[in-house]
Amino acid sequence: MSKTYTCPMHAEIVSDRPGKCPKCFMALVASDVTRGSSHSYDDTDLAPLTWRNYIPLLVILLMISSTALIVSGNRGFALEDFLLAFMTGFFLVFGGFKLMDLKGFAHGYATYDLLASRWYGYGYVYPFVEVTFGLLMLGGFHPDWLLWSELGLMVFSGMGVGIKLARKEKFRCACLGTLLKVPLTSVTLVEDFGMALLLLFVIFSR
Repeated sequence: MSKTYTCPMHAEIVSDRPGKCPKCFMALVASDVTRGSSHSYDDTDLAPLTWRNYIPLLVILLMISSTALIVSGNRGFALEDFLLAFMTGFFLVFGGFKLMDLKGFAHGYATYDLLASRWYGYGYVYPFVEVTFGLLMLGGFHPDWLLWSELGLMVFSGMGVGIKLARKEKFRCACLGTLLKVPLTSVTLVEDFGMALLLLFVIFSR
């Protein structure tokens, strides 16, 4: 079986040697799949989605919310404290899942993120950015410039998801890395822009 190369933006383009995509002229990236195998990272299940597809995401968000509620409650509970604790958990947990399979995340992220699709290395950098944001906030460091940076990251990430959804393309979300298979749907869009709205609320409520 020979190694295959695919276009990050056009999954149907497959080659047995490095080169450029004939549609967008982007450099083809090595696939983790060899010719003749039946599975790839983007081999998304085409069966109708049900609520069970989102159980991993819902459980993780529930645990982050519960932890944030307890942490903020121990301080007398203030909405800003709760939101900051929630966002801290979000960045640490979601970034941590991506780091568990950094190569797989980078491969999946390049299929829909606006920057990662042009600079493949961004997929290797992004998880560390999220974890760094989380660690800074965990240490009580959350000035306005940091919140604005996080806001920009969420909005930019959401734009790539929005474009894919507008084109009605089916891709697996890399938001939880490759260990948990979460479909890329409007839920992912709400996740990115929902975080952006929370950040805006905290910034302008100070």
